[in-house]
Amino acid sequence: MARLPLGIHAWRWLGIAMTPLAPLLLRERAARGKEDRSRMGERLGMTNVPRPDGRLVWVHGASVGESVAALPLIEKLIAEDIRVLVTSGTVTSAGMMQARLPEGAIHQYVPLDTPRAAARFLDHWRPDAGLFVESDLWPNLLLEAQRRGVKLALINARISERSAAGWKRAPGMARTLLGVFDVILAQDEDFAARFRVLGARNVSVAGSLKADAPPLTCDQAALTAMKDAIGSRPLLLAAQTHPGEDETILPAHDILRARFPDLLTIIVPRHVERGADIVMLCGSRSCARRSTGAPITPDTAIYIADTMNELGLFYRLPSFCFLGGTLVAMQGHNPLEPAVLGCAILAGPSRANSAGAFEAVLKAQGFGDVHASGDIAREAERLLSNPAIAQAAGQAASRGAASLSGAVTKTIAALKSLVGQDARA
Repeated sequence: MARLPLGIHAWRWLGIAMTPLAPLLLRERAARGKEDRSRMGERLGMTNVPRPDGRLVWVHGASVGESVAALPLIEKLIAEDIRVLVTSGTVTSAGMMQARLPEGAIHQYVPLDTPRAAARFLDHWRPDAGLFVESDLWPNLLLEAQRRGVKLALINARISERSAAGWKRAPGMARTLLGVFDVILAQDEDFAARFRVLGARNVSVAGSLKADAPPLTCDQAALTAMKDAIGSRPLLLAAQTHPGEDETILPAHDILRARFPDLLTIIVPRHVERGADIVMLCGSRSCARRSTGAPITPDTAIYIADTMNELGLFYRLPSFCFLGGTLVAMQGHNPLEPAVLGCAILAGPSRANSAGAFEAVLKAQGFGDVHASGDIAREAERLLSNPAIAQAAGQAASRGAASLSGAVTKTIAALKSLVGQDARA
């Protein structure tokens, strides 16, 4: 520990100082619904779940997005008879993983990043390899894993320009944390170059795991009911919107209503608790909220889909959509999710989180750049006026998404090079 940068020493000592307060912190978070009371021991590195025999690969994703991205990889590992431990840090991601993990995979909450919790966790599970998804780096957990000889890889790796600039102000910490990884598999060359500048070694490009993800699921009965409710009405879908984007979609809706009087606009907010706020933005426009059970009627102009885990349903309704997080400084959401379902995308310029995926899909479509209400209305009018063009655009988006596949195979190959070709149990 003597050679570690001062910032990491400070973080370690903070973790030691916070250890006695950790149970209190967890109880306070549980009271706010941020922790699972029945599994808080896992956050302290304790568990009643036994370690499986044989080689064990540990896959960590911070929350829902990272965990979903890792599912195709986890399924492939299980299919190759490799034991898998999956960790995540949020209640939502834990529930999702419990429902979707293949048989044979174990889910645990990631321990708090204190030396004691990290040590308990690692001493119990004794993973042979640890695969960290995207960018969730916990110093104590990583350094304790390295000290125990765990082979570590940062997979589906990405780092924004802003984050890279921040790490450049602490170059010693950046080199130390990135240096624990035996290999870094970046989503694209831009991300790879940023990691190399920060001192990372053995960096290569494997593509995005999200490109290998299975299509989002949906309830078929709910899909049928939604299609029946919409009927033949023209549809504008705005998915995963943030504050500032609804205010752009609603004027686009008004413009389009002059051409399509029976237009229905569906807004799926990124955060479902914003449903009531969007109702207020609608003003005199007739609207209905899905979370309240309100139906779509012939008079409904705006339908607010403020419910969880239904994107797979809504992406199956139109041939195109506006994808949120792109007109505000959120750097975009996953364009592959609608694209693989044959839903073309319109997107603003904020796309850094999935720049390569946006480029592939938009290039395949041949259009999709929007900056304001007028742009959205113009592109939507063109597509709504010619369903054949809209359908062809959705098919092109699907081909663009398919062109990015292969990251799972490359990640498996990298894993086997780390732990040996006999990585089976």
